[in-house]
Amino acid sequence: MLLLWAAGDQTSPYGCRVHAASRIFLDSPEAADLPRLLSDLTTVVDDNIARANVAGHRWHPLGPDASLVNGGTMSLPEGAVWLGVGVSTLDSDQGDWYQIAAWLRDTRQSVFNLRGQGYARLADGTALHVYRDPNISGGRRVRSTKTIEPDRISYYNPDEHLTSEGDERTRQVWQSLKELNDTLTGYLRGRPV
Repeated sequence: MLLLWAAGDQTSPYGCRVHAASRIFLDSPEAADLPRLLSDLTTVVDDNIARANVAGHRWHPLGPDASLVNGGTMSLPEGAVWLGVGVSTLDSDQGDWYQIAAWLRDTRQSVFNLRGQGYARLADGTALHVYRDPNISGGRRVRSTKTIEPDRISYYNPDEHLTSEGDERTRQVWQSLKELNDTLTGYLRGRPV
């Protein structure tokens, strides 16, 4: 899981830098069910916010109390702005991770042949899907419900309904990720770091 912020940085080509805090989940039955994992994280966030409110202080997902993360950017520059939440998985259209791991073991394939994907929900409502496939030109494909090319405005976006496409599990991932993002956005947006 990634928690994303942006902060001004005049040395960066676009004048800002994205900061990502991460949480890695070890292989377990809980981590194997991505929609459930995301829903459980939303419950954890709700509980942490409620406990902080009762104690009269502000909770932050980076800690120091009840941190959601265990890696990446652990402290933010002053003025960092909340962007949203993302998650990556090795589950793909080839199957879930357990099926793919067995296939790799049985066929002695390289891990560099693995496909993978990431989902993100941003504070402005944008949904992003990044699909990594070493067998396609460029190695990855990015789909977004809003344009990701700021100098190319288009009235037609073939990915506008991205979150309602795919199988039931994919739609559940989108919904659970939206709930987690909405909870964090509602609490963090507009609060200075």
